[in-house]
Amino acid sequence: VIQRFVGLGSLRLLTFKVYESSKKDSPHKDTVKVNELSLYSIPEDQSKYVEEPRTQLEESFSHLQHYFEPYTSWCQEKYSQNKHKMQSLVQWGLDSYEYLQNAPPGFFPRLGVIGFAGVVRLVLARGSKIKKLVYPPGFMGFAASLYHPQQAIVFVQVSGEKLYDWGLRVYIVIDLWKENFQKSGNVKNSSGNK
Repeated sequence: VIQRFVGLGSLRLLTFKVYESSKKDSPHKDTVKVNELSLYSIPEDQSKYVEEPRTQLEESFSHLQHYFEPYTSWCQEKYSQNKHKMQSLVQWGLDSYEYLQNAPPGFFPRLGVIGFAGVVRLVLARGSKIKKLVYPPGFMGFAASLYHPQQAIVFVQVSGEKLYDWGLRVYIVIDLWKENFQKSGNVKNSSGNK
């Protein structure tokens, strides 16, 4: 096997003379260079590319594509920005579906009690819109805390810290606003006195 490959490989290194003859009867006279052989010659450029004119349908699609290009680029930009959020939302939905398929015993009765508490509180919260916004989640949270006391304690602690942080931010903004408002008022009064 090795001898066959070596033999074939060595044939590539051999050179041969190629003779050109104009007639079959004439003897071989001159040698021809490789680039003079017709096999290696480059054909002349006789072909010419001609673009076909656009049809009315192609023109219409071109105008539509040009018109919708800013919108499609905006959609692609928003999709690339929110792709991770959407994937995490889809994963959360799949995880929730899997959890509900294999729910622990007693989960659905508890969920029913909590949901019913929210509906009852919505019916009882007649009057202002603030009551309708505050009472049902509050009553549902109270019902949920009866079934899940550990999670309720953690939720209240985290919510309390966040409410304190938000309150502090609002206080600082109001304080800075009052300070700047009073300074701008003093500047107007002082310029008016001169």
